[in-house]
Amino acid sequence: MNIIELLGLKTTLLSAEKTIVTVDVTKQLMQPYGLVHGGVNALLAETAASLGANATLPERQVAVGVALNTHHLAPVSQGTLVATATPISVGHRLQVWQVTIHEAQTNTLTSTSTVTLTTKTRTI
Repeated sequence: MNIIELLGLKTTLLSAEKTIVTVDVTKQLMQPYGLVHGGVNALLAETAASLGANATLPERQVAVGVALNTHHLAPVSQGTLVATATPISVGHRLQVWQVTIHEAQTNTLTSTSTVTLTTKTRTI
């Protein structure tokens, strides 16, 4: 089982133009103070951007993250987080994606991220 399966992330839209990944807020996502851990925002952002970036590539290539910048904007203690990734730049070797995360019930913007990925030849 990988971390995406372990934490229950779900891909609801996957394309080279937009990717959406969701996760229900559970106690497994919390830090000790009852709020979603900031690392969950980073995990959602890199997951959504990576899936979208890989949708732009031929099968023999894979996009992997090389930089991630996340801003936590609002605390979350319940609901569903929705990460929406859209490309800023898709080049031959590098891709940059913008990811916004909001809580579904309140539509509150909870974080934004910029994810940079590089293209590698698939070895597996």
